Amino acid sequence: MSILMRMTFHVRSETPSDHAAIEAVTQAAFLAAPHTDHNEQYIVAALRAAGALTLSLVAEMNAAVIAHVAVSPVHISDGTEGWFGLGPISVMPALQGRGIGSSLMHEALQRLAAQGASGCVVLGDPAYYRRFGFDNDPGLILPQVPAEYFMALPFETRRPRGVVTYHPAFSARH
Repeated sequence: MSILMRMTFHVRSETPSDHAAIEAVTQAAFLAAPHTDHNEQYIVAALRAAGALTLSLVAEMNAAVIAHVAVSPVHISDGTEGWFGLGPISVMPALQGRGIGSSLMHEALQRLAAQGASGCVVLGDPAYYRRFGFDNDPGLILPQVPAEYFMALPFETRRPRGVVTYHPAFSARH
């Protein structure tokens, strides 16, 4: 008979003392991931340096950072304001599949909505992100990306239409 142990972790905003741990978690989470150029940790650092992290949340367990999510503003060519891009989101590989990433997602989306955001976009696996309410929106385009992997979650009824541009920090390389 196996006993399932409940993992206890909490989600909080990052602090300056978390930066090295966030880099390590992000690097580890994407190390074996397909469809990545392994620059996610540099993107997070560049967003932070540019003051463009609207939200930077960590999951902490036993005083250690085990997961992270970044949220930053995006530009939409129709001039719609108040939209944000979620990502990267990272969970230590040994702890993936245990609901930690889902907790970070829910908290980030809840905080965005509470701050009056109009909506959020994400680039990633539709099977994962659809369960949080993200869906493809033909009115929003991220150039050079297959449309099925770019999804939106509006927090209000007005839907923007146009090309989405992430912060220049998403071009960061080591």
